[in-house]
Amino acid sequence: MEYLHASLILHSSGKKVTEKAIGDILTAAGLTPDKNRIKGLVAALGEVNIKEALKTAAVMPATAAAPVAAAAPAAAAPAAAPEPEEEEEEEESGLSSLFG
Repeated sequence: MEYLHASLILHSSGKKVTEKAIGDILTAAGLTPDKNRIKGLVAALGEVNIKEALKTAAVMPATAAAPVAAAAPAAAAPAAAPEPEEEEEEEESGLSSLFG
């Protein structure tokens, strides 16, 4: 995320998004830049009009994010279901049937 933030800082200050510039920002922030990640980001952003992308993102209504946020807890709910308790109940009923 900090790599993308560095590119947005460069864009907002009117600077060209380059590998060196992103690396310099990350270093100034106390991070050790990963040259491969920077290279990939610069390559990916080479085809993107950042100004237009920001305009499009700013136009999206706030409610558009709500379904995504609401879907996250629903997706997490099945993972939180207590599977081991069901197994214990089955074991207990199986053992009690053996001993009467």
